[in-house]
Amino acid sequence: MAAPTKSHGRKSISATLQPRDLMAPKQRLANVWMARIITLFPDAFPGILGESLTGKALKDGKWQLETVDLRQFGEGKHRNVDDTPSGGGAGMVMRADVLGRAIDHAQRGTRGNWPIIYMSPRGRPLTQQIAQTLSKADGVTVLCGRFEGIDERVIEHYGIEEISLGDFVLTGGELPAQAMIDATVRLLPDVLGNAESIVDESFSNGLLEHPQYTRPAEWMGREIPEVLTSGDHGKVAKWRREQSEKITQARRPDLWETYAASRKD
Repeated sequence: MAAPTKSHGRKSISATLQPRDLMAPKQRLANVWMARIITLFPDAFPGILGESLTGKALKDGKWQLETVDLRQFGEGKHRNVDDTPSGGGAGMVMRADVLGRAIDHAQRGTRGNWPIIYMSPRGRPLTQQIAQTLSKADGVTVLCGRFEGIDERVIEHYGIEEISLGDFVLTGGELPAQAMIDATVRLLPDVLGNAESIVDESFSNGLLEHPQYTRPAEWMGREIPEVLTSGDHGKVAKWRREQSEKITQARRPDLWETYAASRKD
């Protein structure tokens, strides 16, 4: 049987169902944040996570990524991972016994704060605050569902948290998993070149981000707001705050209500 775990970035060692060459061990990086992904499509990773800043950080060992091939834990000759829903209905549901074996494998050697997350449209919406919380954990195991979802007993048994990208349905959890990991990894120490960029971006202070401009000074008859070229940092900060408040109030009244209430306290 092929090894069910595949590592990306700097090499690592993991328990598998296949013997490894003991003369060439692969070592995990100690005390480095790790994402473990349980998926039917391990080749989908790292995907976009292997590019740009997250990809460079992965190669530099600032975070680690492992995929666990769910199919390897399937039942029978064809490695089945799903079955018809109890009580009838359309589609298929991912089996509890298959998922349980995969999760137990993925959680081997985990220590400290290591949540298990299931990407699900019925979960609570992913926010910047959730990403910040995950970035402070020791690692995270992400379960990517398919079909009509997973057996509810798995969620109950492992205390899995469900997280959603929004009020829509995708064919699987791989894209949401990559989005959540991207949002988290960029908050890890030394991943972003300029840590100050995190402070002023959308949601970090309860507001949407202010408009951004750069060269050329004039484009298609439109000029950069004069205050941004004034050299007066106080006026620039005031203008940016006002713009953030204006945009948030217009586009996200839910965020604005929370922000406005916090200002009164």
